[in-house]
Amino acid sequence: MVPMHVFLVGMAGGGKTSLGKKLAANLNLRFVDTDQRVAEMMGISVKEIFATFGEAFFRNAEAGVLMELAGDPPCIVSTGGGLPTVNENVLLMQNHGIIIHIDRPIDQILSDIKLDRRPTLEHGNHEDVIAQYNQRIGYYRACADYTFDNSHGFILGAANLTRLVESLD
Repeated sequence: MVPMHVFLVGMAGGGKTSLGKKLAANLNLRFVDTDQRVAEMMGISVKEIFATFGEAFFRNAEAGVLMELAGDPPCIVSTGGGLPTVNENVLLMQNHGIIIHIDRPIDQILSDIKLDRRPTLEHGNHEDVIAQYNQRIGYYRACADYTFDNSHGFILGAANLTRLVESLD
Protein backbone atom coordinates (compact mmCIF):
# COMPACT_ATOMS: atom_id res chain seq x y z
CA MET A 1 0.00 0.00 0.00
CA VAL A 2 1.35 3.39 -1.01
CA PRO A 3 1.68 5.50 2.16
CA MET A 4 0.89 8.86 0.51
CA HIS A 5 -0.41 10.44 -2.68
CA VAL A 6 1.68 10.07 -5.82
CA PHE A 7 1.59 13.25 -7.90
CA LEU A 8 2.63 12.92 -11.54
CA VAL A 9 3.92 16.15 -13.10
CA GLY A 10 5.18 16.91 -16.59
CA MET A 11 4.27 18.16 -20.01
CA ALA A 12 1.02 17.48 -21.80
CA GLY A 13 1.73 14.47 -23.98
CA GLY A 14 4.32 13.15 -21.54
CA GLY A 15 2.20 10.22 -20.39
CA LYS A 16 0.96 11.36 -16.96
CA THR A 17 -2.65 10.33 -17.51
CA SER A 18 -2.13 7.07 -19.39
CA LEU A 19 0.64 5.89 -17.06
CA GLY A 20 -1.24 7.20 -14.02
CA LYS A 21 -4.38 5.22 -14.85
CA LYS A 22 -2.36 2.03 -15.36
CA LEU A 23 -0.35 2.65 -12.18
CA ALA A 24 -3.55 3.17 -10.18
CA ALA A 25 -5.03 -0.03 -11.60
CA ASN A 26 -1.83 -1.98 -10.87
CA LEU A 27 -1.79 -0.75 -7.25
CA ASN A 28 -5.57 -0.90 -6.75
CA LEU A 29 -5.72 2.83 -5.98
CA ARG A 30 -8.03 5.63 -7.07
CA PHE A 31 -6.87 7.75 -10.01
CA VAL A 32 -7.53 11.50 -10.15
CA ASP A 33 -6.77 13.80 -13.09
CA THR A 34 -6.73 17.39 -11.80
CA ASP A 35 -7.79 18.86 -15.17
CA GLN A 36 -10.72 16.46 -15.38
CA ARG A 37 -11.68 17.14 -11.76
CA VAL A 38 -11.73 20.92 -12.31
CA ALA A 39 -13.85 20.46 -15.46
CA GLU A 40 -16.29 18.22 -13.52
CA MET A 41 -16.56 20.76 -10.70
CA MET A 42 -17.26 23.58 -13.17
CA GLY A 43 -19.48 21.59 -15.50
CA ILE A 44 -17.58 22.81 -18.58
CA SER A 45 -14.41 21.80 -20.42
CA VAL A 46 -10.94 22.99 -19.48
CA LYS A 47 -10.77 24.89 -22.76
CA GLU A 48 -14.06 26.68 -21.89
CA ILE A 49 -12.79 27.49 -18.38
CA PHE A 50 -9.66 29.11 -19.83
CA ALA A 51 -11.68 31.05 -22.42
CA THR A 52 -14.31 32.23 -19.94
CA PHE A 53 -12.44 32.73 -16.68
CA GLY A 54 -8.74 32.75 -17.59
CA GLU A 55 -5.66 30.85 -16.51
CA ALA A 56 -5.40 32.36 -12.99
CA PHE A 57 -8.90 31.14 -12.16
CA PHE A 58 -8.04 27.68 -13.45
CA ARG A 59 -4.82 27.52 -11.39
CA ASN A 60 -6.82 28.45 -8.26
CA ALA A 61 -9.30 25.69 -9.04
CA GLU A 62 -6.40 23.23 -9.35
CA ALA A 63 -5.21 24.29 -5.89
CA GLY A 64 -8.73 23.57 -4.63
CA VAL A 65 -8.52 20.04 -6.04
CA LEU A 66 -5.17 19.50 -4.30
CA MET A 67 -6.63 20.75 -1.00
CA GLU A 68 -9.60 18.44 -1.44
CA LEU A 69 -7.24 15.48 -2.00
CA ALA A 70 -5.17 16.31 1.09
CA GLY A 71 -7.68 14.65 3.40
CA ASP A 72 -8.37 11.66 1.14
CA PRO A 73 -6.70 8.24 1.27
CA PRO A 74 -3.59 7.96 -0.93
CA CYS A 75 -4.24 7.93 -4.67
CA ILE A 76 -2.47 8.49 -7.98
CA VAL A 77 -2.85 12.08 -9.23
CA SER A 78 -2.14 13.26 -12.77
CA THR A 79 -1.62 17.02 -12.63
CA GLY A 80 -2.17 19.60 -15.32
CA GLY A 81 1.00 20.66 -17.12
CA GLY A 82 0.94 24.15 -15.60
CA LEU A 83 0.05 23.13 -12.04
CA PRO A 84 3.68 22.96 -10.80
CA THR A 85 4.33 26.52 -12.01
CA VAL A 86 2.38 27.78 -8.98
CA ASN A 87 4.44 27.63 -5.77
CA GLU A 88 1.40 27.01 -3.52
CA ASN A 89 0.48 23.96 -5.60
CA VAL A 90 4.00 22.58 -5.28
CA LEU A 91 3.88 23.07 -1.49
CA LEU A 92 0.53 21.24 -1.30
CA MET A 93 1.95 18.31 -3.28
CA GLN A 94 5.16 18.22 -1.22
CA ASN A 95 3.19 18.22 2.04
CA HIS A 96 0.79 15.45 0.99
CA GLY A 97 2.75 13.06 -1.17
CA ILE A 98 5.63 12.36 -3.47
CA ILE A 99 6.13 14.05 -6.81
CA ILE A 100 7.28 12.12 -9.87
CA HIS A 101 8.23 14.01 -13.01
CA ILE A 102 7.15 11.98 -16.03
CA ASP A 103 9.90 12.99 -18.44
CA ARG A 104 9.53 12.31 -22.14
CA PRO A 105 11.64 13.65 -25.00
CA ILE A 106 10.09 16.63 -26.77
CA ASP A 107 10.14 14.88 -30.17
CA GLN A 108 7.96 12.07 -28.75
CA ILE A 109 5.60 14.60 -27.15
CA LEU A 110 5.28 16.44 -30.47
CA SER A 111 4.42 13.21 -32.28
CA ASP A 112 1.54 12.43 -29.88
CA ILE A 113 0.15 15.71 -28.54
CA LYS A 114 -3.38 16.77 -29.49
CA LEU A 115 -2.86 20.48 -30.13
CA ASP A 116 -6.58 21.32 -30.18
CA ARG A 117 -6.94 20.16 -26.56
CA ARG A 118 -4.29 22.50 -25.16
CA PRO A 119 -5.82 25.81 -24.04
CA THR A 120 -2.50 27.31 -22.92
CA LEU A 121 -0.97 27.16 -26.40
CA GLU A 122 -1.14 30.59 -27.98
CA HIS A 123 -1.27 29.50 -31.62
CA GLY A 124 -1.79 25.77 -31.16
CA ASN A 125 1.30 24.69 -33.07
CA HIS A 126 4.47 22.71 -32.41
CA GLU A 127 6.51 25.87 -31.84
CA ASP A 128 4.15 26.73 -28.94
CA VAL A 129 4.65 23.25 -27.47
CA ILE A 130 8.44 23.62 -27.64
CA ALA A 131 8.28 27.06 -26.03
CA GLN A 132 5.99 25.76 -23.28
CA TYR A 133 8.29 22.79 -22.70
CA ASN A 134 11.29 25.11 -22.34
CA GLN A 135 9.33 27.39 -20.00
CA ARG A 136 8.08 24.58 -17.73
CA ILE A 137 10.81 21.92 -17.65
CA GLY A 138 12.66 23.71 -14.85
CA TYR A 139 9.53 23.71 -12.66
CA TYR A 140 9.06 19.97 -13.15
CA ARG A 141 12.68 19.18 -12.34
CA ALA A 142 12.76 21.50 -9.32
CA CYS A 143 9.67 20.09 -7.60
CA ALA A 144 10.14 16.38 -8.34
CA ASP A 145 11.26 13.85 -5.77
CA TYR A 146 11.91 11.45 -8.66
CA THR A 147 12.27 11.81 -12.42
CA PHE A 148 10.88 8.96 -14.49
CA ASP A 149 12.09 8.39 -18.06
CA ASN A 150 9.06 7.70 -20.24
CA SER A 151 10.84 7.32 -23.55
CA HIS A 152 10.56 3.53 -23.99
CA GLY A 153 6.86 3.04 -24.71
CA PHE A 154 3.73 2.57 -22.64
CA ILE A 155 4.07 -1.09 -21.62
CA LEU A 156 7.63 -0.78 -20.33
CA GLY A 157 6.85 2.64 -18.85
CA ALA A 158 3.85 1.35 -16.90
CA ALA A 159 5.80 -1.63 -15.55
CA ASN A 160 8.80 0.47 -14.53
CA LEU A 161 6.67 3.20 -12.94
CA THR A 162 4.77 0.59 -10.94
CA ARG A 163 8.08 -0.88 -9.72
CA LEU A 164 9.32 2.58 -8.75
CA VAL A 165 6.20 3.43 -6.73
CA GLU A 166 6.11 0.00 -5.07
CA SER A 167 9.70 0.52 -3.95
CA LEU A 168 8.66 3.67 -2.06
CA ASP A 169 6.57 1.87 0.60
